[in-house]
Amino acid sequence: MTDVHPNLIVRDEGAVRILRIEREDKLGAFSGSLIAALGNEIAALRDAPAVRAVILTGTGKGFVAGADIGEYGTSSRAEFEAYQRRSRVVFDALSALPQPTVAAVNGYAFGGGFEIALCCDVILCAETARFGLPEIKLGLIPGGGGPQRLARQVGPRWTKELVLTGRTVYPDEALARGVVAKVVAADHLPAAALELATTLALLPAEAARAAKQRIDEGAEQDLETALAEDQSALGRLFDTPDAREGIDAFIQKRPPAFGRL
Repeated sequence: MTDVHPNLIVRDEGAVRILRIEREDKLGAFSGSLIAALGNEIAALRDAPAVRAVILTGTGKGFVAGADIGEYGTSSRAEFEAYQRRSRVVFDALSALPQPTVAAVNGYAFGGGFEIALCCDVILCAETARFGLPEIKLGLIPGGGGPQRLARQVGPRWTKELVLTGRTVYPDEALARGVVAKVVAADHLPAAALELATTLALLPAEAARAAKQRIDEGAEQDLETALAEDQSALGRLFDTPDAREGIDAFIQKRPPAFGRL
């Protein structure tokens, strides 16, 4: 376990890296220094081949309850815009990680907290989780990419209703909308997230990276282009050692070597 920042704990469980935000007095709200520390850890993951999956989670009642309004509320416009740009860089870097990522949402995920969860590949949440993009109530709009990512996932109508009302979304609605993959009891969330992340860590790394990349890129392409590039990526993977091992293991009716950590 590594204490890289007073509010960020990093530890490894086998091939899974867990990034846990600990700022219970602020419900996990992002400070400028916390965002910077999280960004450094995410950047380091691109050159960490031993880490095969990542979990982002929080502590207590808060996952991340948005940005720390007390910190930026008296900022100048230039300072506020600089903070938003730095946050976007961190969020985009998380979304672009080659490893599969899991958001384990334990509590309030408002504003930037919801937005950073949407940057992960899979979201699990506790029954105590709450989601929302309430910036409209401050005379603002979300700036971390959340509305764009959410609209691409669930469509613009529900996204606009959520952003325009700033209302809270409870786990059952988030599950029904496909925002979260599974809702579990709060005390079971860490184990459920680790179980899922460990399963993802057993995947062939190159294939997992290609799958993430093609889904993300394909969402922005016309269908014909996306299908053609999917086939091109499949062809490249066919010649990799993992693919040969996977095919041989299937034919020989044995577990593949890459399925062991």
